[in-house]
Amino acid sequence: MKILAIESSCDDLSFCIYEDKKVLSLVSASQTEVHSPFGGVVPELASREHLNSIVPTLKNALEQAKIKLSDLDAIAATYAPGLIGSILVGLSFAKALSYALKKPFIGIHHIEAHLLSPLLEGEMDFPCLGLVLSGGHTHLYKISSIGNYELLGKTVDDAIGEAFDKVGKILGLPYPGGPEIDRLSTQGNPKRFQFTFPIVKSNPLYVSYSGLKTAAASLWESLQKTDVERADLAASFQEMAIRIIERMIERAQHKTGLSRLLVSGGVACNNRLRQGLKRQSDAQGFQILLPSPRYCTDNAAMIALVADFYLRKGIVSPLDLDAYDSQPLGVFPSNRISPTS
Repeated sequence: MKILAIESSCDDLSFCIYEDKKVLSLVSASQTEVHSPFGGVVPELASREHLNSIVPTLKNALEQAKIKLSDLDAIAATYAPGLIGSILVGLSFAKALSYALKKPFIGIHHIEAHLLSPLLEGEMDFPCLGLVLSGGHTHLYKISSIGNYELLGKTVDDAIGEAFDKVGKILGLPYPGGPEIDRLSTQGNPKRFQFTFPIVKSNPLYVSYSGLKTAAASLWESLQKTDVERADLAASFQEMAIRIIERMIERAQHKTGLSRLLVSGGVACNNRLRQGLKRQSDAQGFQILLPSPRYCTDNAAMIALVADFYLRKGIVSPLDLDAYDSQPLGVFPSNRISPTS
């Protein structure tokens, strides 16, 4: 079954052609240069750029997979959550293709796709823990099976990726700030500046990054702003940001008794995070699975992976499926999903 999947929830537009657990092509159109002057994603510009690049990106994906539109068996696209204008571009295009080609359509939740993206390259027994770390999400789930998720913890304010980008901007680093802080941290001393662990009294598995971000900004204002100070502050901020995640994982393991973990999202590319998770895994003996960097950031391969699972179960979506800018994982109205005939 050849699936064409589209991911357009934010500033990156991605197409994937997927067949029998293999990625035949994965083509993305990045907008980093478009949004860099603004230090963040401008929603209206993102959706306009998607409109301009959606047909050329589709053609590139088909060419790389060496197939025609008529060879496709199903169409999939992100329906939630994200920037509503960006989602609508990809979702509308997918539904139009489905209608024109008379092929099944399936809408996929962006966070579910991130959560399961490590399975593109490996296997994991269920139940397990799943952690999504990105610019918009810091969410920890118990995954009982594919399609069965329980939210255990999350951020109460800024997501970890958002905090990285904002601190990167404060330090005068290029957008996006997360990869720049990761790079600069290799030159800095992570023990020079000490930050306080944030405490969220309502739930021990909830985390906060707003205070850490503000503390980093205040500290930067008090310094001479030398290159050494910039590197040391980047390293110190990153160290605390990742330690917060490590503690979150430890508490979740203690609460659930689970020793298996999927980690995904753009921040899963972070080298300090990967090193720390390996140390945790070696010390505590738990199994961890992370995707390759190309599957950490927003990509259509993860959409295709989840679509393949549901389509094999005979589950499809109607063409009047709505787009949502915000929707909790697991909330997929029963009248929005139906078995194939």
